[in-house]
Amino acid sequence: MVEKYVLPRLGKIPVKDVTRADVRTIIGGIKPILANQVLAAASAVFTWASKQDLVTANPCKGIDRNPTRSRERTLSNSEVPLFWSALSGSSVAHCALKVVWLTGQRPGEVSSMRYEHIRDGWWEMPGQKTQVWVGTKNKRDHRVWLPKAARAVIDGQRQGNVTPIRGYVFADAGDRPVDHLDAVMRAVCNELRVTDRVRPHDLRRSFLTTVTGLKFTRHLMDVVANHRTDTVTDTYDRHSYSDEVKQAMEAVADHIVALALGDGTAAIASR
Repeated sequence: MVEKYVLPRLGKIPVKDVTRADVRTIIGGIKPILANQVLAAASAVFTWASKQDLVTANPCKGIDRNPTRSRERTLSNSEVPLFWSALSGSSVAHCALKVVWLTGQRPGEVSSMRYEHIRDGWWEMPGQKTQVWVGTKNKRDHRVWLPKAARAVIDGQRQGNVTPIRGYVFADAGDRPVDHLDAVMRAVCNELRVTDRVRPHDLRRSFLTTVTGLKFTRHLMDVVANHRTDTVTDTYDRHSYSDEVKQAMEAVADHIVALALGDGTAAIASR
């Protein structure tokens, strides 16, 4: 964002001479949510510059962010079979989107899923970024169970009968992680003529909403989602909740599959 929106306008101005008006000019011509993101990115640069005594003030401070509305889109029960069918193609992107839906994990992390991080049915995500792994959003290691429905999709990505030891599960051309999930989801919505568009992150939200919908606790949902709450309990409670996570994730994935196949009561009735 800095390279695309900030540097073309401010790159030749001495950093100490950049004014609040200059920053407002940059963000004035772009969409509200993107403008907020560009402003935050630019502000991070100037905060660093201030700590290095390169500027006396951050020109991004005092500029109001555009108001945003928290997105609450989830799939309704009647939409589940439609989207399940639409995502049943064999493309890498379709498979990655299904795993987002069946695990409730972040689309960017699912896109970069690697075989060496899958151990005995668990997906163990390192918190820190590497050359081949995006890292988790909160920089904390995260361990989540892969329900049997998700493992079936992952198994379908393997070449031949040999399980890869390393590499991306959802590899695009050039052995890179698939990176066009949003465009594929947009195409699916167009195909289904859905006006309230579903984004990849909405699949994650649908899974996590079902966690509490099936009467699992909100805290367990946060554990599954790898939400960072920074409470005293989080600091001192080192229980991994492995059994609870496994039970919840299998139940939610079973519920999604049951709805997709026309029996939305199966998962709830089994609990």
